Amino acid sequence: MKSRPPVVRRSPSITSQAGLGDRIFSTKDDRGLAANIDAGIVEVETALVAELVFANEIANVTSRYLLNAGGKRVRPMLALLTAHLGRGVVPEVVTAATAIELTHLASLYHDDVMDDADKRRGVPSAQMVWGNSVAILTGDLLFARASQLMARLGERAIRLQAVTFERLVLGQFRETVGPAAGEDPVEHYIQVLAGKTGSLIAAAAQAGVVFGEAPPQYEQPVVDFGEKIGVAFQLIDDVLDLSPQPQQTGKVPGTDLRAGVVTLPLLRLRERAETDAAARDLLARLDRDVMNTAGTELTGEASQAADSAITALREHAVTAETLAEAHTWARDAVAALDPLPQASVKKALTRFAETIVERSS
Repeated sequence: MKSRPPVVRRSPSITSQAGLGDRIFSTKDDRGLAANIDAGIVEVETALVAELVFANEIANVTSRYLLNAGGKRVRPMLALLTAHLGRGVVPEVVTAATAIELTHLASLYHDDVMDDADKRRGVPSAQMVWGNSVAILTGDLLFARASQLMARLGERAIRLQAVTFERLVLGQFRETVGPAAGEDPVEHYIQVLAGKTGSLIAAAAQAGVVFGEAPPQYEQPVVDFGEKIGVAFQLIDDVLDLSPQPQQTGKVPGTDLRAGVVTLPLLRLRERAETDAAARDLLARLDRDVMNTAGTELTGEASQAADSAITALREHAVTAETLAEAHTWARDAVAALDPLPQASVKKALTRFAETIVERSS
């Protein structure tokens, strides 16, 4: 008996999910743009399922695992949106958007191995189900298939994919190795975010302009927008990691810190600790009760001590500072859009940037 095709769990309206609902799409032209993007996302979803077919039954299962778990499809949405600066959702844009989402999915398989994450998108991470080797190989397969898709679009697409892939790897490399001697840890961290997140979001926005054949003067503004909003997105995630409401974030408060992952609030606290005794005390608690317990299941007093330290960091000024920095990056992202025409696409991109930072409220 033939197996049924996988069902991808996704909101029926990507534009509404991204905060681009009635409040922003208030005119007939705006609503038409929203409908076109949602229709394009359906095409991307269909293409994703069709492309994740390999000459190996296990690979067919593992490669669709995270796709079936859902996802916001932010990157394809941005590609489809910026394509409306040109010809709109043409087949070439759908192909590029699909390749970029496959690249993103591939990076998640690898990230979870490197971070030893136990969950992704509400399900056990791939390496928890099949082991590290299978998870890494699955990510490699997805990277390869994304490259094949881009190759269909010609040399420009191949170069875009290659440059983006290099930046993704270098971002992960920077994170793994850490800052060099004498390098500012915060600046290093921002460069990690720009490589791991900003590069792919920028590539998505760029792909929409390039393959939608929009005027070339719009390319750099949307690239700058994508880079900056990608950093803002991750800084908001740093704040949300400390959220006391796991039902909203889907994670236990301090998930990243418990896994030994450095975030901006922690880096800012380290700066404060050089001259502030209270910050030094909190940093010592975090190092002892949270960061040094990665991979250990805490119970009783140890669990309470970790929870207490994470709560203290959430309530510390450095977390508010991180939120303020995220807002600054988002404002700079919107400012980068100044050369774009005052129309539905610019309005939607602006609203998207606002939605990114509103996630923390």
